[in-house]
Amino acid sequence: MIRHIVMWKLKDGEGRTREQNALVLKEKLEACRDAVPGILHLEVGIAQSGLDSTYDVVLVSDFTDKAALDGYQIHPLHLEVKTFLAPIREARQAVDYEV
Repeated sequence: MIRHIVMWKLKDGEGRTREQNALVLKEKLEACRDAVPGILHLEVGIAQSGLDSTYDVVLVSDFTDKAALDGYQIHPLHLEVKTFLAPIREARQAVDYEV
């Protein structure tokens, strides 16, 4: 099993505030949960207002294997997420590891 963790720092843009962009990103990522083969678990969290956080959104997902993660990277729903993020992403951090 491969665990895929990604964090994004967002900015205002595309007619939305940073907070609104975080909500849209969460919705788009969660749409991948049942649509992409090989996803065992997918969880999206938005940083709690009032707590000291350096990133706005975190994705924690588990895939059956590397082939499933590779398939996710090129799945049309995931490509939509990347397109959405391009103009509003300030920073991104990611790590993948075998569990």
